[in-house]
Amino acid sequence: MQNASLKEKRIVLVHWKGNKEVEVFSNLKNFCISYPQYNYNTLNNYLSKDKIAYENETIRVERKNIISKPKVNNLNGTIRSVVPVARKVALKDANDDENDLRYWLAQPVQKRAAATTFLVMQMLKKGQRMDKSIVKKIKPEK
Repeated sequence: MQNASLKEKRIVLVHWKGNKEVEVFSNLKNFCISYPQYNYNTLNNYLSKDKIAYENETIRVERKNIISKPKVNNLNGTIRSVVPVARKVALKDANDDENDLRYWLAQPVQKRAAATTFLVMQMLKKGQRMDKSIVKKIKPEK
C-alpha cells in the first residue's frame, strides 16, 4: 500500500487542435465518458506503451505527472525559498526617506531615469507634455 501512495499522480491532458483548447481530466475514464467517440481500451493501451501520446487530426491525448514538490535548482542543488518583502515597524520609526534614498542611489542611472519617466507619465493627461521650464540644468564639474 505504501508504494501506491509514493507513486506519482497523473492527469490526462487533452489538446484540441481545431480551436487550440486544452482540457485536463483526473483520469482517462472520465475523458472517455465525456467523449464516447474515444475508446477507453484503445487510448489506455496507446498511452501505456512507452508513454507515447495518442494523436490524430483533431486531438492529442497524453498523460502527465503532477508536480507536487518544487523542483531542485540544477545550478547549485538548492531549493529556492520565497522570502516575504515586508517589514513591520511603527510609523514613527519607519525612516522610509532614508531607506528609499539608499535604494534609489544603489540603482543604475537607466533604472532611475525609467522610474522617473514612468511617474511623470502617470501624472500627465493624454497628449499633454511635461513643462520643462521648471527643470534646472546643471553642467557637471570637470
